[in-house]
Amino acid sequence: MIRSYKNEDKNQLNALAVRAFSQFKNNYTDWDAIKSVVGRMSDLSDSSEIMVVESSGNIIGAVAFIPPGGDTKGHFDKSWASIRMLVVCPDQRGKGIGKKLTEECIKQARDIKAPFIGLHTSPMMDVALSIYLRMGFIKIKNIEPIFGVEYSLYKLPLDST
Repeated sequence: MIRSYKNEDKNQLNALAVRAFSQFKNNYTDWDAIKSVVGRMSDLSDSSEIMVVESSGNIIGAVAFIPPGGDTKGHFDKSWASIRMLVVCPDQRGKGIGKKLTEECIKQARDIKAPFIGLHTSPMMDVALSIYLRMGFIKIKNIEPIFGVEYSLYKLPLDST
């Protein structure tokens, strides 16, 4: 179900990211700026492993797994792994795709013996946030709003033994 990103996925992946975030476009003070960033999700493949879920030739979910030391935003300790840009096609939500992608990131972080895996999300992404909290992620702190939207950092302690 989950596979590694390939260069030929670029256009589908970037379009999916924009579709996934578009439900929040009225929450951001500058949707065009956000759209520009999420519309280049494939750029994350330069510094992370992007995993995708494909169904009938269409990418319906994706996430970037950032290995320890790869957090270019400086949100997390260099020993931590992190998750970025988890996106699921709006008409495929509620099927467990986001949870499966998160579990795969956690597995990879454990495999490389990272002590924690971190992520940042917003209260407006209530479905995703509730999944993360049920999985054991703990809020660390609030960070600066991103184009008017509140965001917070979360971590999950990993037992790498």
